[in-house]
Amino acid sequence: MLKTKLMELELENPLILASGILGTSKKLLERIGDAGAGALTTKSISIEPREGHNSPIITDFGAGLINAVGYANPGIDGALEEFKDWNHKSKLIFSIVGKTAEEFGELAKRSNEINVDAVEVVLSCPHTPGYGLMAGQGTLEHTYEITKAVRKKTKKPLIIKLSPSVPGVGELAKEAERAGADIINMGNSGGPGMSIDIERRKPVLGFRFGGISGPGLKPLAIRCVYDVYEAVKIPIIGTGGISNYKDAIEIVMAGATGIGIGTAVYYGGTEVFGEINKGMEKWLEEHGCSSLKEIKGVAHE
Repeated sequence: MLKTKLMELELENPLILASGILGTSKKLLERIGDAGAGALTTKSISIEPREGHNSPIITDFGAGLINAVGYANPGIDGALEEFKDWNHKSKLIFSIVGKTAEEFGELAKRSNEINVDAVEVVLSCPHTPGYGLMAGQGTLEHTYEITKAVRKKTKKPLIIKLSPSVPGVGELAKEAERAGADIINMGNSGGPGMSIDIERRKPVLGFRFGGISGPGLKPLAIRCVYDVYEAVKIPIIGTGGISNYKDAIEIVMAGATGIGIGTAVYYGGTEVFGEINKGMEKWLEEHGCSSLKEIKGVAHE
């Protein structure tokens, strides 16, 4: 009932652990796969190791989180060593970030050295200088250029991750599709946003501002998926504020095939995957549906 196909990616269910959430080690990802995720995304990997931003790197603002991790990661050599023996039933999506199209291409080429099931190109981080939105990567030109560079270096399913904070996400998705993308991941943290400690009279985060995620982001994520669904023919992973099975059903109705789960793990633990899967199955049964395909994009009809 929940089996899902994203181009060549065949998943037991549509739930995909978003990048940056417990994706630092093989054992952590395996644990989340065992909890019910259909696919698992590594922490975003850069060419060189990065320490990331100074603490605090995350804060709860009541309707979600604001984070500024700053792409802390072991670099491509460390990541390849960590995930070289991947053989879990859940698919592995290798997330990459670069400062230039050439860096993205090199990272994609290196990812071919291990058994990854797909490559995800992140163009949408709102809080790391030199990367994503702070490097101007959320434009039509850069979306096409970077997607094309990666497409030349790998035959693996290629996912392009776009920002909900950039106007015209449908047009960006079209450029990614035109350059060879197989899947659009419509959703990263939004913003950037900021929280201020009124006693200290200073921003809470060490980097001052960061990406907004969690329930407060969901309406924006739903609308972005809706727009992208009308713009492209390739599948969409809907990411942003999905916390329960009702949210998951909603984003499928907007046009998503896959469903990214991130901040919900912070609030509900790894059990959230099993809970959402069971909730979706029950809802489908109660509404006389045999699969999620029957409701994908129905909000457009």
